Amino acid sequence: MVEARRNTFKSPKPDAVRLLVYDILREVNRSDGYSNLLLPQALTGSNFEQRDKGFATELLYGTLRMQGRHDYIAAQVSDRPWSEVDDGIVDVVRLGAHQLFEMRVPSHAAVSATVELARKVIGESKASFVNALLRKMSAKSLDQWLEPAQQIADPVSRLAIIYSHPEWIVSAYYDLLRDYQEVEALLSANNLAATPTIVWWPGRSSAEEFTVLGAEPTKYSEYGFKFDGVPSTLEAVRHRRAGVQDEGSQLVAQIFAKVAAKNNDWLDLCAGPGGKAALLSSLAKESGKTFTANEISAARAKLVEQVIGGARLLVGDGREIDSLGESFGAVLADVPCTGLGALRRRPEVRWRRTVADLRELTQLQRELSDAAISVLADGGIFGYATCSPHLAETSIAVSDILRKHQDLSLIDLQPYLPADLDGAIRDKSLSLWTHRHETDAMFLAIFRKNSAVEN
Repeated sequence: MVEARRNTFKSPKPDAVRLLVYDILREVNRSDGYSNLLLPQALTGSNFEQRDKGFATELLYGTLRMQGRHDYIAAQVSDRPWSEVDDGIVDVVRLGAHQLFEMRVPSHAAVSATVELARKVIGESKASFVNALLRKMSAKSLDQWLEPAQQIADPVSRLAIIYSHPEWIVSAYYDLLRDYQEVEALLSANNLAATPTIVWWPGRSSAEEFTVLGAEPTKYSEYGFKFDGVPSTLEAVRHRRAGVQDEGSQLVAQIFAKVAAKNNDWLDLCAGPGGKAALLSSLAKESGKTFTANEISAARAKLVEQVIGGARLLVGDGREIDSLGESFGAVLADVPCTGLGALRRRPEVRWRRTVADLRELTQLQRELSDAAISVLADGGIFGYATCSPHLAETSIAVSDILRKHQDLSLIDLQPYLPADLDGAIRDKSLSLWTHRHETDAMFLAIFRKNSAVEN
């Protein structure tokens, strides 16, 4: 009898796509990995067909965005508190739930394929629990599962569940928008995948190069195109004559360059992977300015070096920039921040950031701002940018800068905006919104240092 049972047992054979997605999901959720780095690398090294790569992308990014809502549903069917369930079970069920409620996968296929995955990665006994959970979940529609949430009176709690965001982020958005309908529109926009946006770099490429390919110009940026395809297949991107950059980031660089048109010696203090630095270095070269990029990480500095067209590159802590003994006519500090403005492109950020992170980040932002201002020449301009709309990282930061540095005045950016860019100014500064402008929610304030004679 035992021998017969052994002969009927079949080894689990999960499909390779779901197995890859599970491995990356685990790395992101349990080891603080970054999905936007891990997935492209894994897909490049795979032999998957394009359709399978698309499925993997939708399943991973979508699950990461919506896993809060998936957990809410799973908690309703689990016979034990969901917070006490094994991590492996939780992540497998999240993948299954996403296929059930968010993708075009038939229910029976979503359940069976996910259970097969569970058998492989967490074992037979846990897979039985996964099977029971997913079958219960598949018995109702998404709307039916969300009915209890729809009855919650508190709008923050209700919207946090329905749109799969932590409550503190929902509250932060309301503090700025003061309208729950707008908050809901923003939360919904955060859950939509962003179409790749190309930026062409003046002097290295041209708009015509993308027009002939059928790419569609962006609505606001002079240098952007929407491309419904894989950017790495474009010759200009492969040869680093163009790059991939959200339109909001393009606008920050574009507006900063316009305000700095009469100033020489531009500095990008926090160059990061080089998106803004690439466009700024091209604009500086075209207008006869000198350009310097600074990045604290040696690894990221190598990425910056590849896209700034031979411009000067420094590797060091931006807070110590005054040790150079130099001054600059225009300094941009795109400071490290919570990233609450880019949640559609960085799906795990909503779960990784906490209110506690704000204190550490705002302190760093103040130190970088002080450092940037310390090397600003008389009459120079200082641009403070974040990829977050949070009050502490935007309006409050601007007030702090003006109070501490009374030789600075805030520049009204309205005259520098594209003519059709509406609803994008907050207290003289650029404040983009994903639901209004279909960009990341970038913020940019620009200050001018008054000369000693004026003071």
